[in-house]
Amino acid sequence: MKILIVSDHESKALWDFYEPGKLDPYDLIISCGDLAPQYLSFLATFTKAPVLYVHGNHDDCYEQTPPEGCTCIDGRMYHFRGLRIVGLGGSMRYRPGINQYTDREMASRARALRYRIWRNGGFDLLVTHSPAKGLGDCEDLTHTGFDAFVKLLDRYHPAYHIHGHVHANYSYKKKGPIQYGPTTILNVYESFVLEIPDPPKPQKKHRRARRKKEQETPDVSQ
Repeated sequence: MKILIVSDHESKALWDFYEPGKLDPYDLIISCGDLAPQYLSFLATFTKAPVLYVHGNHDDCYEQTPPEGCTCIDGRMYHFRGLRIVGLGGSMRYRPGINQYTDREMASRARALRYRIWRNGGFDLLVTHSPAKGLGDCEDLTHTGFDAFVKLLDRYHPAYHIHGHVHANYSYKKKGPIQYGPTTILNVYESFVLEIPDPPKPQKKHRRARRKKEQETPDVSQ
């Protein structure tokens, strides 16, 4: 599976100097936020791949002009070819804005996903705009990461966490992937191509077979 990840800065190669067929190699396109809605709509027009996005702190305009042909996964779980994707957009609150949160508010948003994550046996890819606390963030409030994301990584151990927000020119220390346990953390600025094997399709048990097994299982709680 070949995934094109975009964030924070519109790529001239993909927009101004686009050539037919340039997006054909990609199975999925994901935006980590802070991109013009017209840019995402453009990408969606010239690809057969789904275009997913979360909100950045500068994406309040999406309320009036949402990216056409794209799917918002902010606060949702999305499935693609067996890949379980969780999206949580926004940044730390540093001024009024609909896509800015305190750490407590972000923790509440993450908790709202617990049942869906549990029901699906975890998730594989965490898509956010901001980084996790202490994992590629900065010291200023605007670019401080969320502790809520660290807790998600500690509890569910996804294969990847992709985010934007911390631009590549902010600090030489922020470049390159970070390995946090089994999770590879990628800070994306402009564009990045992630290639991963297709996840195995989950085996679904027939409802009647599962119900029969439950009836046959003795109750040992008493």
